[in-house]
Parts: sequence; structure tokens; C-alpha cells
Amino acid sequence: MGGMPLNDMPWWRWRANVRSALHMLSDEAFQQEVWLAGQEGYGDITDAVYRLVEDTWLDNWSAEKYVGTVFRDSGEAALVDVAVLRVLRIMHQVGADAPVSAFLAHHGWPEAVRAAREAHVRLAANDGDDPDAQPRSLEVLRILTRAA
Repeated sequence: MGGMPLNDMPWWRWRANVRSALHMLSDEAFQQEVWLAGQEGYGDITDAVYRLVEDTWLDNWSAEKYVGTVFRDSGEAALVDVAVLRVLRIMHQVGADAPVSAFLAHHGWPEAVRAAREAHVRLAANDGDDPDAQPRSLEVLRILTRAA
């Protein structure tokens, strides 16, 4: 989140949380090296899903509702909707408290990762950021979202 200013969107803090979640959910190497290994500082899959839907209620309605406030256009919103639905379907099947390995072993996980990657790449590119940079820690996210 270093290219285009993230805070040019009215609800940019929500956007930062959604982007953080999508970034982690879209990076298989990160999931293996951080989540599966139990590395501190990044939360787990449940934390990422919570950041994805906590403020936006994307588990209850379409991202289209937030075009112009959280999302720049309908294309971003559509990709986010697909990612949210795929990830939530798996979470409901394995359970929010399931170990990381249950998510990663789920037959639908590769498709959820792909959908999250498509959304992440679009949002990162639209913000002028490198989509292939490493996901930022939750502490860095907290610092970024406190800055105005």
C-alpha cells in the first residue's frame, strides 16, 4: 500500500482491511510459511475472513453496495464478491475454528485462493501497489490504518 494513496477512498480503512485479507487469502506460499507454520503477527485464516467481512458485511450483501466508497468500480466489487463467497463456503463447511490444515486441504481451497488472487491483484493494481509483495503484518496494517 505504497503507490497510490489508499486514503483517497472515503472508507479507505475498510478497503485496507479487505485488501489485507485478500492478500493473505491469495498467497499460497504465505499460507504455508506463516499460517500453517503458526508464525505470529499475521493472525490466521479466521482473522483474515473477519477482516474481509467485519465492517463491510460482505457476508450479507454485495460489494457493489460499496462502489465509490470502498471499491473503485464494479469490476473490483464483482471480483471481491466471488472471493468472499468461495472463502465463506469453505469456512462454513470446515468451521471457523478448524485448523489451518483443514482449510488448505479442502477440495475447494485452490479455487478460493484463485478468486482471492484475482481480487487482490485488481485492488492492488488500482491502488498502484505491487500485488506480489509479501503480505504485511497486522501491526503494519494497524499503523497504516491509524495514519490519515
